[in-house]
Amino acid sequence: MERYGIPQVSTGDLLRENVVRGTALGVAAKAVMARGELVSDDLVCNMVRERLLLPDCVRGYILDGFPRTAAQAGWLDALLERELFDNSRPTRAWPIVIRLEVDYNQLLLRITGRRSCPTCGRIYNVHFQPPRKDEVCDEPHGTKLEARNDDRLEVIQPRLTAFQEQTRPVADYYQRTGRLISVNGDLPVDEVTDQIFRILEDHHA
Repeated sequence: MERYGIPQVSTGDLLRENVVRGTALGVAAKAVMARGELVSDDLVCNMVRERLLLPDCVRGYILDGFPRTAAQAGWLDALLERELFDNSRPTRAWPIVIRLEVDYNQLLLRITGRRSCPTCGRIYNVHFQPPRKDEVCDEPHGTKLEARNDDRLEVIQPRLTAFQEQTRPVADYYQRTGRLISVNGDLPVDEVTDQIFRILEDHHA
């Protein structure tokens, strides 16, 4: 976002925002979630469509949490071709997918070790980036850190199973179109970031 001056489009944020604002899409999504069901592709895709049509997305955007299924990936390509690749857009660059490949055990440590400060939002990892005082934020307020409910091992394992069943076909979809690029996510953060920048800039050169 900082390097290219483009927005991050997160489906989780869009969902929460629509629910808070009480939009038609948000009301429908809230009713689905209240029943303990997953929000349908139709609802998610409509939220994404509305967001991508806003002026700040003209130069590009970073999609976060979307597409999660091969059907959503196909829908996105159709949306780009039908509505977004017009004269108001300076480029017709198809999206590329960066796949961060991380060792399974390393992934578990990253997720189960994640802690956040409810006061300032700072993120830590008890294994790799621990606070100076155990489970307490380094900032002066010294708030006790919290773990997200979905970062627990018993929640993570079904999520990884769902990834294999639903999200891996997304990688296969973009692999077939030649738009999937893998990066070693086990490397230090700066090296991973530099690799991604090179990929993006080569793609748009």
